[in-house]
Amino acid sequence: MKNFSQEIQGTIYAIMAFSFWGLVPIYFKMVSHVNPSEVLVHRILWSVIFLIVLLFITKSFKNLIIILKDTKKLKILFISALLVSLNWLTFIWAISNNKIVEASLGYYINPLLSVLLGYIFFKERMTKLQTCAIFIAFMAIVYQVYALGQLPIISLMLAFSFALYGLARKKVHVESISGLLVETFLVSPFALFYLIYLFTINQNAFVIPLDITSYLLIAAGLITIIPLIWFNSAATKISMMKLGFLQYIGPSISFLLAIFVYNEPLNTDKLITFIMIWFALFLFSIKRKSYK
Repeated sequence: MKNFSQEIQGTIYAIMAFSFWGLVPIYFKMVSHVNPSEVLVHRILWSVIFLIVLLFITKSFKNLIIILKDTKKLKILFISALLVSLNWLTFIWAISNNKIVEASLGYYINPLLSVLLGYIFFKERMTKLQTCAIFIAFMAIVYQVYALGQLPIISLMLAFSFALYGLARKKVHVESISGLLVETFLVSPFALFYLIYLFTINQNAFVIPLDITSYLLIAAGLITIIPLIWFNSAATKISMMKLGFLQYIGPSISFLLAIFVYNEPLNTDKLITFIMIWFALFLFSIKRKSYK
C-alpha cells in the first residue's frame, strides 16, 4: 500500500513539474533581451537564496548536514549540478533565439534516453505495450529529425543533459530541497564571479534600483526551484521509465505555445510528430503485468 501511495504521489509531482516546464518558455521570452549567460547566473544565485529560505521554513537542516558529510553524494551532486546548468543555459539560449520547436524536440528525445538508462542502471523492465510505445515514439523522433533536415544539436544537448541529470538524482537519492540547495551552491561561486565580471564591464541587465527586468531575473529563482523540487520528489518515487514518458507533457505544451501564442506554423511534419508521441504516451499508460 505504501509503494502504491508513493507511486501516486510521484506521478502527481511529475505531472506538475512537466506541465510547469511546458509553460516556462513564456517566462524566458519575457527575458529574451537579456544575455542567456546572465539569465543562467541569476537562476543559480536566486535559487540558492530561495532554497535557503525554504530550508528554514521546512526545518530540513538535518537532511542538509547528512548530505554535506557524505563525500560520495557531494561528488554526484556536483556532476548533476553541472549537467542541469548546461541544460538551463542551452534551453535559455534556444528560447531567446526563437527555437522553441527544437527545444521541444529535445524533451521528446529525453524520455527515450531515460527509459534506456532505467533499463541499464536499474534493471527496469517493460511490457509489450510499453515497448511498442517506445518504438512509436522513436519513429516519431526520427521522422521529426528527417523533417528538420539536419542533426538537431540543441535538441540532443537538452535531451542528454537532462536524462543524465535525472539518472544522477535517482542514484544519489537525497531529499529534494536539501539536494537542490547543495547542487546550486556548488556552482554558485562560478555564477557569482561571472556576475561581478558583468558589472565590471557594464554589461549587466540587473540594476539597482530594481526595474522590471531585475524583478524578472529575481523570479528566475522561483521559476527554477519550484518544478525541480517536484521533479526530484517524483524521481525518488517512480521508475525512470515512467518519469521519462510523463515528460512528454512538457514539450507538448511548449508545442501548443509555439503554435497558438508565438505563431509558429503548424505544418504537417509537426502535426504527425505530435500525434505519434501522444499515441505512444497513451499506449505506455495502459497497465499490464510487467515481465521479469
